[in-house]
Amino acid sequence: MARAAVSGRLTWRVARLAEAREETATARTLVLDVPDWPGHLAGQHVDVRLTAEDGYTAQRSYSLASAADRVELTVQRVLDGEVSPYLTDTFKVGDPIEVRGPVGGWFVWRPADTAPVLLVAGGSGVVPLMAMVRARGAAASRIPFRLLYSTRTPDDAIYSEELARRVRDDHGLDVVHLYTRSAPPQDKRGIGRLSVADLAAWGWPPEFEPACFVCGPTGFVEAVADLLVDAGHDPQRIKTERFGG
Repeated sequence: MARAAVSGRLTWRVARLAEAREETATARTLVLDVPDWPGHLAGQHVDVRLTAEDGYTAQRSYSLASAADRVELTVQRVLDGEVSPYLTDTFKVGDPIEVRGPVGGWFVWRPADTAPVLLVAGGSGVVPLMAMVRARGAAASRIPFRLLYSTRTPDDAIYSEELARRVRDDHGLDVVHLYTRSAPPQDKRGIGRLSVADLAAWGWPPEFEPACFVCGPTGFVEAVADLLVDAGHDPQRIKTERFGG
């Protein structure tokens, strides 16, 4: 039975776009209807495959943005990309796409987990972490969550309105926005890369033994992971997901 379940997850399914939402000028959320979707854990991803009329195929992996049963992907447009410009600019409701998954079982958060959680996101790395925030809300969990979200500018922050609403309504969730190029006038921190001072001010102290999830571009993830280890966090409790070179 276990083998059959795994095999099913590795089967390509033809999904169709049911809904799309513009998140920022370059990011779009896609809600897919996927036949016989087995469900997923917050933090997992799917493979997406496009096939051109001449038979040429292109395949990419995208994190799931949703909790449990609904399949949502938030795609950031990559300049000169093969797949993301189509998904953000051309893909329309009713169009088909092949998906395979869910994939991954390490970079995940389960509502049964009891440790406080530190989420650190760089840019579109917030997507799988948002799935965790949503899973927490869906489970009515009161496990303390803290999200540190680094973007270039406020306009680049994905899910801003929903995060603000969840901070208001989901007891125990805190979100701190950090900006590297421009910040709103009311922001007292100023601009700059995420630092050890930011982690000390808004993260969890190591003695709380938090589960740490870090996602973003490779350089960002490596830098944050090093800062966490240097601050005394157990490397075994730091899980990372990265993209880019």
